[in-house]
Amino acid sequence: MNFALLHQQDEPLLIANIWDVSSARAAQAAGYKAIGTSSAAIAAMYGYHDGDGITFAELRHLIVRLQACCSIPLTVDMEYGYGDSQQQIIENLLVLAELGVAGINLEDSRVQQGKRVLQDSAEFASLLNAIRQRFADTQHSLFINARTDTFLLGEDKALAETLVRGRLYAKSGADGLFVPCVTRPSDISTIAAAVPLPLNVMCMPALPTFAVLNSLGVKRISMGDFPHQALQNNVNKLFADMVKAHSFDAVFAHAAAR
Repeated sequence: MNFALLHQQDEPLLIANIWDVSSARAAQAAGYKAIGTSSAAIAAMYGYHDGDGITFAELRHLIVRLQACCSIPLTVDMEYGYGDSQQQIIENLLVLAELGVAGINLEDSRVQQGKRVLQDSAEFASLLNAIRQRFADTQHSLFINARTDTFLLGEDKALAETLVRGRLYAKSGADGLFVPCVTRPSDISTIAAAVPLPLNVMCMPALPTFAVLNSLGVKRISMGDFPHQALQNNVNKLFADMVKAHSFDAVFAHAAAR
């Protein structure tokens, strides 16, 4: 099915957020209809902090391997685009389109001097417009999931600011709206009703069930780097258990439990 159409189903599209070929293959084997990279998980895998730490060349290498090893649609978390200019960001996105990537996440905040800062909404909207125009000119296609970090950063009047940004991004060429860290049902339903884009929410401890999210108008659910964190915690414990026990029993106990 066309990736955009997966956002128009009766139930929300559940995206498996992955970080390497093994996790992507596991998601495909489990029956997910699409996978998406997690920038935080990939940054951790490469030994970087999240927030444009990884280079686009490193990300591209991983995307090539993911595309070669998996057959379901892939959407790539591009943070702010891995470029210092609109031109560089657009060139990066064209590379992904040429590789057959189905979509991207593009966020309206950047890490500056170690702190994540919300960017000017008009500037981000200008970037979206420029991307859409260039892609139309070159006859390329990507599903642009515009991420706004209003709730993630705990902005004052986060709901009102999300509505303003969401409507602006919809007019500027976005195909979807991603609002990480929104969890209150009333906020979710308000955004879904007020912004004319498929709404994407993210795994959080207080997030409602999938059935409730569906009733609130959510069209896409993603996981962030939480699966990677959970797996890494297990790896940390496994290595620690082997050191403490001077034995490989923990490895085989884990294998037997699967």
